[in-house]
This record gives sequence, C-alpha cells and structure tokens, in this order.
Amino acid sequence: MTNTLAPTRRARGTVLAAAPLTIMAAAIIAPSLPAMREVFSDTPGSALLVRLTLTVTSLAIAISAPLSGIVADRAGRRPLLLAGLGLYAISGTAGFFVDDLYLLLITRVGLGFAVGGIMTAVSTLITDWFSGERRASFLALQQAFASLGGVVFLPLAGVLATVSWQTPFWIYSVSAIVAIFAITSLREPVRSSPAVSERERTRLPARVIGVYVLALVVTLVFYMAPTQLPFLLEGFGSGPAVVGAVVAGSTVTSVAGALAFPRLRERLSPTAITTASVALMGAGWLVIGTAGTVAQVVAGLLVGGFGVGFVVPNLNLRLAEFAHPAHRGRVLSGLVAGIFLGQFLSPLVVQPLVQGVGIAGAFTWTGVALGAGAALAALLPNRNNGKETR
Repeated sequence: MTNTLAPTRRARGTVLAAAPLTIMAAAIIAPSLPAMREVFSDTPGSALLVRLTLTVTSLAIAISAPLSGIVADRAGRRPLLLAGLGLYAISGTAGFFVDDLYLLLITRVGLGFAVGGIMTAVSTLITDWFSGERRASFLALQQAFASLGGVVFLPLAGVLATVSWQTPFWIYSVSAIVAIFAITSLREPVRSSPAVSERERTRLPARVIGVYVLALVVTLVFYMAPTQLPFLLEGFGSGPAVVGAVVAGSTVTSVAGALAFPRLRERLSPTAITTASVALMGAGWLVIGTAGTVAQVVAGLLVGGFGVGFVVPNLNLRLAEFAHPAHRGRVLSGLVAGIFLGQFLSPLVVQPLVQGVGIAGAFTWTGVALGAGAALAALLPNRNNGKETR
C-alpha cells in the first residue's frame, strides 16, 4: 500500500463510475457521423472535418494530459478530477446547442481537456490506493467499467441519433452526477515517496517511452472501429441505431478481457499478454475486412475487443510499477497522451489506405500487419530472460 488512508466503498465506486466517461467521450457521436456529413455538406472540407469532430477530442486529450499529470502531482488528484468532471458536462452538452461545424470542433477540444484531467486523476488515484495484485485487479475493473460504459452508452447514442444528430450530446451530462459523488466521497490520498535506485532512474525513460509508443499504435488501429465502421456499415444499409450497436460490440468483449486480466497476469509475462492482445486485434480486423454481412463484422469486433480489454490495464500496470510515486501523475499522463494521440491520428493515418484499397481493404491489411507483428514478437527471444515483473 502506498496510501495510509484506504478508499471507502463509495470512493471506489465513484472512480469506477468516472472510468466510462473517458472511453466514450469521443465515440459517443460515432452513430451521428453520416448525418453530420449531410448537415454540414456545404462547409468546405466537411468530409474530413466531420470525422475530426470525433478525433479532435483525442488530440486535445493528448496535448492536455501531460499538463494534467503535473497538476495531479502538485495540486492533487481530487481537485483535478472535480475540475475535469465539471468541464466535461459543460463542453460535452454544448454540442447540442451549436449549428456551426467550426464551433462544434471548439467544444470538442474543451471536452478533450476535461477527459485528459479525468483519466489522469482516475489512474493515479488507483495506483495511489493499491499495490501488487490488488492494483492489478482494480485496474482491470476500471477497464471493465470503461468498456461496460461503451456497451450501455454507444447503443443509446445510436438510438438517440435517429431522433437528431445532436441528441446524443445530452449523454455527456452524466458527468455532473459523478461530480456530485466525487465531491462528497473522495479525499486526497496521502502518498509516500520511497527511494528509487540510480539504475531504475536510468532505465525508466526507455521503458516508459516504449509503453507510450505501443499504446499509441494499438489505439490508432483499434480506433478504426468508430471512425471507419459507420461508413462501412452504411454500405450494408445499416442505420444509426445499428451502427451504435455494432461499434459497441467491441466493448462487450473488452469487459471480458479486462476481467480476465488478473488471471492472465498470474500466468503470463506482460510481453506475452501484449503479444496476445495484438494477435487478437489482428484476427478481428481480418474478419471485418473480409466480412460479407453485418454479423461477420460484429464477430470481428468481438475478437478484437477481447484483446483490447487486457492490453490497457497491462500497460497501465507496467507504468505504475516503473513510476516513482512523486512523479506518478506525470508518468501515467503520458499513457493517456499516447492512447488519445493514437485515436486522433487514426483517421489521418488510415485515410490514404482507405483511398487506395477501400475501407474493407484497410481492415484486411491492418489485420495482416498486426498478425505478422504478433508472430514476430512471439518468435523474438525475451530480452529480460524471464525477469519481467509479474
């Protein structure tokens, strides 16, 4: 334990309730993208700008997360979380009231700043509260709740999008309820600062950067689901409600994957877990790329989602183990930046591939690349000679 004040059940519940807000922030408007493309068709560059309303939030998170990490370490986790929840409610619901695409993009940037604070605060609170197996279990539970939020809110967003493309923005008001519980139940943890050896300080940067890069790549690939699938499914004749339900399919098995993580952690090294995650994503994307029906697309998402379910808590736990407690907020905020920078870059990096081979082809070739990468990683010798932290 790194905290002398154990969290109450209500405090733990509040942190878990905040977890879905981070994952669903950008994707909640995915079912509205085709309708938004029609509404803003007269705006120059609207085809790309509409996609950016989903991913510019991720860029704002990536930019603001390092600052949030500094705030978390200096001002505290609780103030950062409360500020983030308040801004989330305001900037998120603002999208319902605007009818200008550029103004909408500005509100999405504000939402990104909010998520950067919330996600950094939540991750650091968990690593302050727990250590060892309890930390691994709670990080897995955090990911499960985040994914479960997608199961609930993404289909709801799809249904609301059939009313109006703006109606799903009301979902963001949920954060106001979470903020009330945070005010009444959370207190700032007391953190100890154990000494760190010179060897650990020397090895820390390379290890941490490697985790950041891996998070960026995995997220870039996974975010093809909300940014590209609405348009792929449109070709199957699917409406917004179906799109929301299908995209949510990836979050169903993410819950299962996250809940399975503590057991995997006992049996496999962190590298083996990451390799398995990438292999599952590759298999899932290959199924999507070759799908001839909506059911086959769903099957691919279920396979890929399972891998994502345990790769996120695995990377989170690795950084928590590497980071000195006094710098934990800054180190973990880098993971947040990597994840959401991957989300932002996804449509930009994938677009040339889509133009060249189509959306289905982009999924196919990405799946092949992931599978090849996982196979190569499995064949390479373990550089740590089995000494990875378990």
